[in-house]
Amino acid sequence: MRNMKPFVGPKRVKPLVFMACLLPLLFGIWAGFTDQLGANPIEEITHRTGDWTLRLLLITLSATPLRLLLGWRWPLRVRRMLGLYTFFYACLHLLTYFVLDQFFDGDEIVNDIIKRPYITIGFSAFVLMVPLAVTSTNAMMRRLGKRWGQLHQLVYVIAVFGILHYLWLVKADYLLPLIHAAILLALLLVRVWYQRQGLPAHRPASQTS
Repeated sequence: MRNMKPFVGPKRVKPLVFMACLLPLLFGIWAGFTDQLGANPIEEITHRTGDWTLRLLLITLSATPLRLLLGWRWPLRVRRMLGLYTFFYACLHLLTYFVLDQFFDGDEIVNDIIKRPYITIGFSAFVLMVPLAVTSTNAMMRRLGKRWGQLHQLVYVIAVFGILHYLWLVKADYLLPLIHAAILLALLLVRVWYQRQGLPAHRPASQTS
């Protein structure tokens, strides 16, 4: 299973992934223009951008497990792109809350962050994403050296925070948040198992992008 060939050639994968990551945004814009966002468009936009932030984060984290399990290297080539798209959708998610939901009401935003746990942990996840996005360039990787890898381990904390944000947000149906949690746990277990076997479970993105 480790040498299973991917269904996409390495030269085509980057433009395909780039366009695929844009589709949720394009579909959302289309839904807005065609009045398909439901009775509460702001809530729908918030949910869509949040859902895709978490999905793309988990897809980004799957790059190394796919290499370890299937021998696929092409996911590593698009890992940085996926990570930046994750940050892009997180920015849209946050801006929807700041602009459309709260209308830049600073007092209300601060009050929400302090008093609502799901907003507190969601905002914390976004804050942790900022240095990862800023240091995603090859120049920053070279400048930080070993510290770059240590810094980017924060992605797992961000993933946990994102799932907790989702769990605390939903009021009744916990199925989807728990599915996301199970996927994250599976990805972590793959990495831990290979590390215990003495095999490298991490490869710098500068060598794969």
